[in-house]
Amino acid sequence: MLEAIFGSKCREQVLQFILANESGYATQIKEFYKIGLDPVQKQLERLEFGGVLVSQKVGKTVVYSFNPRYAFIEELTNLLLKAREFYKPELKESLIMIRKRPRRLGKPL
Repeated sequence: MLEAIFGSKCREQVLQFILANESGYATQIKEFYKIGLDPVQKQLERLEFGGVLVSQKVGKTVVYSFNPRYAFIEELTNLLLKAREFYKPELKESLIMIRKRPRRLGKPL
């Protein structure tokens, strides 16, 4: 939806994923969208170089999140949230419902 503005569909996907989860790493984003790892890594690097994202190492993994000092962070998140309203319901729900920890043993579905 925003690829005309961002220049890449992958860049929009990376930003949407990080907005929905507050942080993320390349392999996690790749597996969620079922796309190649190289384009995801390139977009993460470009966004970090541009100051939109910041990274930190957690073990061997580089985890990215939005840079709170980025001048247009509020406008960017509002634009991404507005674009998300026009996504297919399945994609919208899967972005919101990503499980970060396993379900308790014996808990009903």
